Amino acid sequence: MFQTYDDPGGPALGRKHLPRLRKALKAAGLDGFIVPHEDEWQNEYVPPAFDRLMWATGFTGSAGAAVVLADHAAIFTDGRYTLQVRAQVDGDLFEYRDLIDGGPTAYLRERAKNGDKIGFDPKLHSPDSLDRLRKAAEAAGAVLVAVAPNPIDTIWDNRPPIPTARVEPHAESYAGESSSSKRRRLGEALAKDKADAVVLTSPASLAWLFNIRGGDVARTPLPLGEAILRSDGTADLFLADEKVSPELRQWLGNEVAIKPSDELPRALSELRTKRVQLDPATASAWYFEQLGNAGAEIVRGQDPVVLPRACKNAAEIEGSRKAHARDGAAVSRFLHWLASEGQSGKAQEIEACQKLESFRAATGALKDLSFDSISGAGPNGAIVHYRVTKKTNRRLARGSLFLIDSGGQYLDGTTDITRTVAIGRPTKEMRERFTRVLKGHIALSRVRFPKGTTGHQLDALARMSLWEAGLDYDHGTGHGVGVYLGVHEGPHRIAKFVNTQPLEPGMIVSNEPGYYKTGGYGIRIENLQVVTPAADIAGGERPMLGFETLTLAPIDRALIVKPLLTKEEREWLNAYHARVWEKIGPQLEGDAKAWLETATAAI
Repeated sequence: MFQTYDDPGGPALGRKHLPRLRKALKAAGLDGFIVPHEDEWQNEYVPPAFDRLMWATGFTGSAGAAVVLADHAAIFTDGRYTLQVRAQVDGDLFEYRDLIDGGPTAYLRERAKNGDKIGFDPKLHSPDSLDRLRKAAEAAGAVLVAVAPNPIDTIWDNRPPIPTARVEPHAESYAGESSSSKRRRLGEALAKDKADAVVLTSPASLAWLFNIRGGDVARTPLPLGEAILRSDGTADLFLADEKVSPELRQWLGNEVAIKPSDELPRALSELRTKRVQLDPATASAWYFEQLGNAGAEIVRGQDPVVLPRACKNAAEIEGSRKAHARDGAAVSRFLHWLASEGQSGKAQEIEACQKLESFRAATGALKDLSFDSISGAGPNGAIVHYRVTKKTNRRLARGSLFLIDSGGQYLDGTTDITRTVAIGRPTKEMRERFTRVLKGHIALSRVRFPKGTTGHQLDALARMSLWEAGLDYDHGTGHGVGVYLGVHEGPHRIAKFVNTQPLEPGMIVSNEPGYYKTGGYGIRIENLQVVTPAADIAGGERPMLGFETLTLAPIDRALIVKPLLTKEEREWLNAYHARVWEKIGPQLEGDAKAWLETATAAI
């Protein structure tokens, strides 16, 4: 369950494996190969057995890609990993490129040579991204070649085992709706759209639709598999035999046929002449090829599970409230430790992680972390997705800032919280920039918005105070969060990038503006909040929505420049802290409780 602190990646991997990959490609008659981060299920957190990008480059981030040519190679990451990629990937072997601005397609246009044959694994690319890559290769006079098996798999010595964790039922008391009801509801929607079936390839969709959970993916209780849901509500669920128990078969009932994973190709071929829905955002090009070859009529459309899963029902929201109250007590105990022993200047990042993990484990309800904790002291806090290792472990030095981003998986909810804490006396600059981040956080907490508003329309609210000072941050402001599922889920988000999905009641989303001074410190304040109908506004003419904050833990008052806050912002902060005291105070005792009372006092 708990985090480990050895770095599985690093420059040595690229130096060791890149020559071997090039040799294998040459033997296969290929002049290059595209290595995405994704696995066959498009997971964000990839099981070690499928982390081919790490094997080839040494990069361990959750988003990236590489292109390996005969005499050039490049690795692509986004703004979250600008510092990490340079620490983990050998710049003499791989050129550092931006994943968003141009990405692998631009690189192929620039670097591929006329006549090059560049391999790809069709199970790892969406059809749309593959089309873009194919056009880029053709523009350079090269050609893309589908290969199976993946050449990395053939030369991967001591490859981690393929995950085969048992799939477990997820009680309806947590799910809030039976699987049969969900399947019937989605089946009716398929029939209305004149589709005979939908092929589901997202493990999160399987977990939600069938009310099951698994253990194949680190930090996320997902079962790796696939399903075919028909318009009458019946389904075939494809899982490795080792994952299936008699209890699971009984749980799913007669309307769900559990079949071995190796029967999926034949099942797809039997959909010939059928009208089959498939999501190009989550299903790889391989599925489109299989169905197309079978003669099915493919309907491109969003996975029908995505939106219902995002809009939590009453049971899921109440479960999330309970999970956050429980988790908030653990985080508050940890913050008390930081305010006492953590102020010595001797504590280290790993020790802080372990302390927080122990407080969460002490609840007796923790199933797993929801992601590896980001425990960044001083300059490490400026690395947005920093992951502490034994090699990078720093002291929480006095006069610095410490950023801790962490979360837990509980049967009733998934948590994700970031707090930034002053160790010793913070500088004037630290306090001013922290307060600007806080102002953005409060703005996004207080906003009321009309139905139909999307997250990118709200994103500027979290950045305005930073922009006034000529500052900004290079990550999104908010991501969707599941209920005992992924800590990152769509289709909604709050970010600069345009997103067409309106925020709807029941959606849980993070609120996490930040500021990062390279080589100095990082600041982020993150709460999770759920979209709710807003109270009537006097004189208002349209239905409005707002947010209910779920996360409950104090915000470091020592970092706040009070005159920078408006009256309304101070009122929000005081009301939030009063609620933290009300919900968390009764769960604490002794010195921790006394500390919390002071930490949540009005300013």
